[in-house]
Amino acid sequence: MSSLAEAVVFDRVSRRYGKVEAVRELSLSIAEGEMFGLIGPDGAGKTTTIRLLCGLLRADAGRIRVLDADPVVQHRELTDKVGYLSQRFSLYADLSVNENIAFFAEIHGMRDYTARRDRLLEMTQLTAFGGRLAGQLSGGMKQKLALACTLVHEPRLMVLDEPTTGVDPVSRREFWKLLSEFLSQGITIVMSTPYLDEAERCSRVALLHQGQLLALDRPDRLRAALPGALIEVIAPDHRRAIAVLRSLPGVVDVQSFGERAHVRLAQTAAGVEWIASELRARDVPVTSIRPVPASLEDVFVTRLGELS
Repeated sequence: MSSLAEAVVFDRVSRRYGKVEAVRELSLSIAEGEMFGLIGPDGAGKTTTIRLLCGLLRADAGRIRVLDADPVVQHRELTDKVGYLSQRFSLYADLSVNENIAFFAEIHGMRDYTARRDRLLEMTQLTAFGGRLAGQLSGGMKQKLALACTLVHEPRLMVLDEPTTGVDPVSRREFWKLLSEFLSQGITIVMSTPYLDEAERCSRVALLHQGQLLALDRPDRLRAALPGALIEVIAPDHRRAIAVLRSLPGVVDVQSFGERAHVRLAQTAAGVEWIASELRARDVPVTSIRPVPASLEDVFVTRLGELS
């Protein structure tokens, strides 16, 4: 990413809430025109990182630059360049779709926004609902309207804090199609999400845990860097199977994902047949056993284990 200009730079940034260190010496850079994901569970520091980026919080230590400006000192200047969609983005329920967009355009000082509004309504498939009250929209339609309001002032950087949480799968898919289109227009997108399947769509991701950076790279590179072979085992007696698998020589790690167990081996030469024979020798019946590619979930769990 070094050939591209940097839209966001965090240099050893920390932020505390009392004794809780929400962000700990975080360093990362985000290139202009990329889709960057902040990934992690609740409490990982995603929302604090986004609020620091938007200048809504002041860092206790470190340096932040957003579009070559200080997000706190030059907050007003950045307001017209950054679109921020928070977890609790507030639409006005008693205003229509068109009126909501007009309100957000005008607070950014826009006067001639009709063409931009119409284009956003077309992209979000809300054209036919321009006169409908926002309070009468479905959850997915409200999210699309919130996105249109965020983008009406044509920001260079769009920041989204868990935008698809609580949204149905169909609306999530449509939302991602919209993001891809905005990305093709050159807008830089920074988003946080707890969904690792969504992280796969980002050009690069930062995996966060308790304010600490676990890993940062392209999803495919993170997966490829995970050492050893990965075997998925499904067994009727899930707990016993996991206990046996963890006792086998050459098994580096075993993680449980629902009914599935992911077994990471130290050497790729030993694989499905060896695991199967070892389980049979210990009278552990198996429903399914197969090699699987590493997922970001595997990467996250592995990096987390390296901390302990």
